[in-house]
Amino acid sequence: MFLNLRMPDGTTHRLEALEGWRVMEVIRDWGLPIKAECGGACACATCHVWVGEKWVAMLTPPSGEELEMLDGAFNVDERSRLCCQIIMAKELDGLEITLAPESLADAPVARVAVGG
Repeated sequence: MFLNLRMPDGTTHRLEALEGWRVMEVIRDWGLPIKAECGGACACATCHVWVGEKWVAMLTPPSGEELEMLDGAFNVDERSRLCCQIIMAKELDGLEITLAPESLADAPVARVAVGG
């Protein structure tokens, strides 16, 4: 299964993802520069993404805790989510997300993900 990620600079990556993994973990483990400062504990908003419009309804609705964290993020709209709260599942194969600029880490890309 795959996740389609658009970076703030417009580049895209097709990342192979495992069922049950958090989208944030997939991005991080492929070596792409995502802040994700709390490591997936839903205690910050540094993994803010925008979910592709056709995918929004397929996700579990955000919890009150996630919505509270999103209150501290920039440019939040109805497509905004914290990717540490999105769990990959078979029905999300092909999920399209865009990393918000404030969630981009300063680290260089360690690996480039392609996938089959």
